[in-house]
Amino acid sequence: MARSTAEPVGTHNLVGFMNKVDKIYPCYSFWKTRLHHWFSTVCLFNNSKLYSVHSTSNAGNYPEWDEDHPIHFVGHSAGAQVIRVLQQMLADKAFKGYESTSENWVLSVTSLSGAFNGTTRTYLDGMQPEDGKTMKPVSLLQLCRLGVIIYDWVDIPWLKAYYNFGFDHFNMSWRKIGIRGLADCLLGNTGPFTSGDWILPDLTIQGSVHLNSQLHTFPGTFYFSYATRRTRKIMGITLPSGLLGIHPMLFIRVLQMSQWRHPPNVSPPYKGYRDEDWQDNDGALNTISMTHPRLPIEHPSHYVVNDAHCQPLQPGIWYYKIVEADHILFIVNPERAGVQFDLIYDSIFQRCRKHVFRKILQTMPNQAQH
Repeated sequence: MARSTAEPVGTHNLVGFMNKVDKIYPCYSFWKTRLHHWFSTVCLFNNSKLYSVHSTSNAGNYPEWDEDHPIHFVGHSAGAQVIRVLQQMLADKAFKGYESTSENWVLSVTSLSGAFNGTTRTYLDGMQPEDGKTMKPVSLLQLCRLGVIIYDWVDIPWLKAYYNFGFDHFNMSWRKIGIRGLADCLLGNTGPFTSGDWILPDLTIQGSVHLNSQLHTFPGTFYFSYATRRTRKIMGITLPSGLLGIHPMLFIRVLQMSQWRHPPNVSPPYKGYRDEDWQDNDGALNTISMTHPRLPIEHPSHYVVNDAHCQPLQPGIWYYKIVEADHILFIVNPERAGVQFDLIYDSIFQRCRKHVFRKILQTMPNQAQH
């Protein structure tokens, strides 16, 4: 069973509002080396926690990590796109002092509800569909912006230890900016929401198109994606698939996203955009966005109906399945997902173990210490 596996699995939770590049450096340092103390407090993947492998040394959790000892990555939601950014940075040798990195340090990428092509929910929550970068003056995101700024300004240690939005590098604590600095942040004169250095611009369709234009699917890496959906068509209308199978926090979101229509007076986010393509969703992301990178250029992909029909996997191709589930079914409450939770994670472990080793037996994280 996935929850009782004895195999070492390193996990990280990426803080919610950081942009994708800010999330990369903690990811790299968690595995290879502790570049700064701050990195040790930040987590890698979005909520896909099985069990943690912690390290208190500066050696990192897997100092052996290189092309001969690559890693299988599993990411949920924005965490899946973060892995792609990390792999591209490894290929581009973007980490100062580590010139030997390459894309082959990543053996496989598995995505659970991955945010590859953006989501129309960003526009419902308050991003401007005209540019995908700025917020509407009155919106849910504006309320969230005010709450996050005050939360970081108050800077209560035990509260920040419980949850950190990832904006510590903006120094918004009352100890550093005072009342005047708080006013500047609230008025939008300074801070992360002014700079665009946060996650929502990356999650618009326009932002994802821009990001994807810089990211590759590599020929030596295995890719598998689970796209989730909680909608169905009833008399030609896309609606939530039922009350019982959708988390109460997401039911209204599923309905809203299924009825989203791009404003007719605004240029579409890409050539060939159709509202009907983006109606199926899981309450947070559109199903079309989760299968594989599609925009601005579609990457090689293969729709999987039966796992047995696509074994062994071929590298450089995004294999994907569509699963009936909402956005948080596999990452919040295993009991709620039931057997389906175990089947998903068992299939991930089996795929990594049996089908995607390259040349030599891999050293698992922390294995050398036991």
